[in-house]
Amino acid sequence: MKFNRTIRIATLTVLMGLGLGSCKDFLEEELVSTLTNDYFNTEQGLEDLVKASYEQTRYKFANEHSYAMFNFGVDEMTSADQINYEWWNRYDNRLNSSDLFVGEVWTANYDGINRCNIGISRIPGIQGTTTLRTDAQKTQRLAELRFLRAYYYFQLVQQYGAIPLLLQPTEGVQLEFTRESVPNVYSAIIKDLRFASDNLAPTTTEFGRATKNAAMHYLAKVYLTRGSAVTDVRGQKPTDMDSAAYYADQVITSGRNPLATNYADLFDVANSPTTPFAYNFLPTYASSVAAQTNREILFSSQFVNVPALSGRFGNRVHSYFTLSYDGEPGMIRDLLNDRPFRRVMPTNYAMDIFDRRNDSRFYKMMKTAWIANNTSATSYPRWTAADAPTPAQVGQPKFALGDTAFYVIVNTRNNPVPQAQIDRSRYKIFARFVRNAAGNVVAGAYDPSGTLALRNKFPQLIKYTDPYRPSAADEAGTKDGILARSAETYLIGAEAYGRKGNYTKALEYINALRQRAAYKAGEVKPSVNWRIEGGTRGDVATTYPALTATLTNFTTNDARELYPASVTTTEQRFIHFILNERTRELLGELHRWEDLTRTETLLLRAPLFNADAAPVANAPKFKLRPIPQSHLERIFRNGRPLTNEERIAEQNPGY
Repeated sequence: MKFNRTIRIATLTVLMGLGLGSCKDFLEEELVSTLTNDYFNTEQGLEDLVKASYEQTRYKFANEHSYAMFNFGVDEMTSADQINYEWWNRYDNRLNSSDLFVGEVWTANYDGINRCNIGISRIPGIQGTTTLRTDAQKTQRLAELRFLRAYYYFQLVQQYGAIPLLLQPTEGVQLEFTRESVPNVYSAIIKDLRFASDNLAPTTTEFGRATKNAAMHYLAKVYLTRGSAVTDVRGQKPTDMDSAAYYADQVITSGRNPLATNYADLFDVANSPTTPFAYNFLPTYASSVAAQTNREILFSSQFVNVPALSGRFGNRVHSYFTLSYDGEPGMIRDLLNDRPFRRVMPTNYAMDIFDRRNDSRFYKMMKTAWIANNTSATSYPRWTAADAPTPAQVGQPKFALGDTAFYVIVNTRNNPVPQAQIDRSRYKIFARFVRNAAGNVVAGAYDPSGTLALRNKFPQLIKYTDPYRPSAADEAGTKDGILARSAETYLIGAEAYGRKGNYTKALEYINALRQRAAYKAGEVKPSVNWRIEGGTRGDVATTYPALTATLTNFTTNDARELYPASVTTTEQRFIHFILNERTRELLGELHRWEDLTRTETLLLRAPLFNADAAPVANAPKFKLRPIPQSHLERIFRNGRPLTNEERIAEQNPGY
């Protein structure tokens, strides 16, 4: 975020630290421990407070709750072989009100809300001389704060359901809190976002500040979320889909946030990691900045490549989707391949829901080849008399620095890799399905539905890969966390129109994304396209005709869409088609648990496509997170602590 003024950091309980980093420009931070709340009665103090109100948007990316609460226990992701916090994926009794993440996410969002509330209460009365001198300047800052307050409440209500709704600042000790109904929380969110969309500037020179389109995107998403409810009670109204479609249209037709030309442009993929016969050069920091400021991005949480300015953890998500690579021959840990925390891997569903031959998104977001980077000659395997292609090669290295060290193959049972081919390969091959010596097709070297021993090799999501940290050992990431991009706006609009029965308009928006997803005429396809996916070597024709979505994708039981057996009507199939499309576009972008709870499909889809999540099928309590025990133990009722019975009554059912 290009906020170039010095931010004073006050050690105030009400703010729990004040500060916000710069997107890619420098930002000086000055620790001033003697500041009081009086500082926020000054023009500079309020400007700093507005900046500080953005800070807790970082928290979604700051620790392991990022995948645990947003991408575990769903259909598209499961746990890899390092099983930290895997109870979020397995829905066992450790997912309870005392869980660390339950309390920390609650606290972070309410901290952000209180910062917003202070600014909202004080900005109207400030007598500014420069940046808060006019009513228009004040309204812009108020609109930013109300946008942020709505963002924080939207995250809270999706995770926890009924929650305290605080619209005034909390200064000093306050112990009396009651939960507001979900419909009332949604009404407050919509009111804030309507104010923000009416008053935010269309553009900003300080990348990272909220804009009009960001507010309209979230308005569309909130209306869609409220209106999606069937059995849940969110205060849904008959006009919600009209409103969702309207605000999505406004964002799309504004032209201010067009789709990136190439899907890979969004994630700083300078050289395709899917070509196993060419060295992957480290992209430049300039290319990273270009990716993080792409016009498609509507709103993002700001980090920098200066660890001291990126909060306690920075953006740590870069390390969670990685696999075990540094123990393989020819490989050592480095910045390009990232720190292998090995927490999350794609399910079979997430691999098979793609038309991997024609949809470029899969191999533009997934890494399947690792290039030898170890300068030690002794780290390389050598041919033996048993496996050498020719006698002359016996004793020679199988591969060298800059060659492919190992390759993960995303194949199907219909195109298994012969074991003999694996045995004679100069580099290691980890295939999903293998034809053994007896001619039988068996599970290969990795299986997302199998034991943890088979989960340390898999196609690796590279959307978060971050080679700009000081060293390979550093956990604090530097890349911005994308919270909203206009591709999702297209999906929101498509779903809203489809729910209204206007499938023609829905397909128009879906195909806008598919046209971008298809290989373009003249675009060189990665070698995996013809080696594994059935393509033709040298083919540079567009794949859009093969990728174009039609009514038959959801008016019939299209086998490619992997519809659950209980999904039998066009209306039902359309919702699952949209969920499939959200996976194809947004895989791993920390939306999925909320997608499934919003559409009331969590209990069906999670256990169907993720064997570890099976317990959720018979435990509807998991559609909400527990209210933190730490909150329940602190609050009072009529001047006294809650009794055990009152705490139970304040808790979500089943916890």
